[in-house]
Amino acid sequence: METRVLGRTGRPVSVVGLGCWQLGADWGDVAEEQAMAILDAAVDSGVTFLDTADVYGDGRSERLVGRLLAQRGPDAGLTVATKMGRRANPHVPEAFTLDQFRAWNDRSRENLGVDTLDLVQLHCPPTPVFSSDAVYDALDTMVDEGRIAAYGVSVETVDEALTAIARPNVASVQIILNVFRRKPLEQVLPAAAEAGVGIIARVPLASGLLSGKYDESTTFAANDHRTFNRGGEAFDVGETFAGVPFDVGVAAAREVAGLTPEGATTAQLALRWIIDQPGVTTVIPGASRPEQARANSAAAGLAPLDGDTLAALERIYDERIREHVHTRW
Repeated sequence: METRVLGRTGRPVSVVGLGCWQLGADWGDVAEEQAMAILDAAVDSGVTFLDTADVYGDGRSERLVGRLLAQRGPDAGLTVATKMGRRANPHVPEAFTLDQFRAWNDRSRENLGVDTLDLVQLHCPPTPVFSSDAVYDALDTMVDEGRIAAYGVSVETVDEALTAIARPNVASVQIILNVFRRKPLEQVLPAAAEAGVGIIARVPLASGLLSGKYDESTTFAANDHRTFNRGGEAFDVGETFAGVPFDVGVAAAREVAGLTPEGATTAQLALRWIIDQPGVTTVIPGASRPEQARANSAAAGLAPLDGDTLAALERIYDERIREHVHTRW
């Protein structure tokens, strides 16, 4: 597995990581035994970067990752990124204080079973938070106190990412990036590369659309965000199918599937596209089965995509997807 340095953390991480939202909630039911099997499959396949959050299953995802850390031991070379901020109620800029950060941090450290968190990301906070000197001062204090080794941000929009990248101690930016969400290529990735900030690409398969396995009649469980958040009812609609209307995405994904090289899957093609983008540090697909985690990891072994494939993917975006997403985030 290729590794790249995660921005200002200085840590080498695998180019394919594991997104652990599915192990907590909002993707249907994943039994605890299954979740641990997914984590083991990913790590055994070369994954060294795990991304979770304090609100995924109200801490369930963090606790499962903590079990893995305890089982694998300190020499496993794993980097765990978690997030904080979505526990704020109400979710307003005034909630992002040092006292709140410490409380959220104490909970995450207990869940993960560590004294110092490798990387803590602000979890898509209200936009004004990204411009607050007090917020960054509080985060710097957390580093000084030894609670966290580094901090970054998880964003919804390109503008939020650019605001954060300009801050001297932001180590990483997590942003939605996939063949259906190309806008970060224009400014965010170049700015991050110039500043030495890591890029963590999330929603890489557009909530499964880019597996090429869905059709217009595909349905999902009631407790799956692909059912309950299609219109942004629970959180930003861009987190579900990357903000692409489902029928539009299914049709476009059929075209993407037609470009899949022999011996690969459409999901691996989509992941390889992200790995190939200059400035990307790691991509964090989720998995609901161990075999998915292994297949996602194997995308790192594919050859870089050729020019014809890249041009075809860009055409699909321009003709089918751009009008639905490009100006929104």
